[in-house]
Amino acid sequence: MDFYYAPASAPCRAILMAAKTLGIELNKKLLSLPEGEHLKPEFVKINPQHTIPTIVDNGFALWESRAILVYLAQKFGKDDSLFPKDLQKQAVVNQRLYFDSGVLMKAFADYYVVQYLLKQPADPEKFKKCEEAFSFFNTFLEGQLYAAGDKLTVADISLLASVSTFEALGFKISEYPNVDKWYANAKKVIPGFAETWESMQEALANLKL
Repeated sequence: MDFYYAPASAPCRAILMAAKTLGIELNKKLLSLPEGEHLKPEFVKINPQHTIPTIVDNGFALWESRAILVYLAQKFGKDDSLFPKDLQKQAVVNQRLYFDSGVLMKAFADYYVVQYLLKQPADPEKFKKCEEAFSFFNTFLEGQLYAAGDKLTVADISLLASVSTFEALGFKISEYPNVDKWYANAKKVIPGFAETWESMQEALANLKL
């Protein structure tokens, strides 16, 4: 399975951890976004949105990391633990994935990405959105150790990639005790975290963030 990625990307790291969890071998194809490799015609032909991560599984191309996570879990999972078949449990996993994409990482992009890539000044109002997102997640985790119930799911993998990126840029996760407890556990139980953390740190250093 071909995997187009960049190591500093949280969504890409989520796929790497999912593959490790599921025992999938990926044919990694590193793309340099600063050099415009994602805009080359051969990649645009695969993914017209020219975004990463992108996978190609025997000719089937798919992008958007949360969609990829669900696809991998359903195709390669030995059971349905990572993405439950039970409709209500599955709905909670989906809610957490949409929260990760539409709330948590949107806040990250609005506050951090514009600073580092667009060289805009830090906006305190946008930082409040980051705090609000973590406050929501802290509430979701009340009384439980996993993001979407009592077992590890793809929601934990996606959120671990996101939350660790916040930490890498100095966000104080310790101020949210339920998130802090979840984070400590997720780093231990999700395969591949240490490798993806190290590769992210190296990539961020090269970007001089």
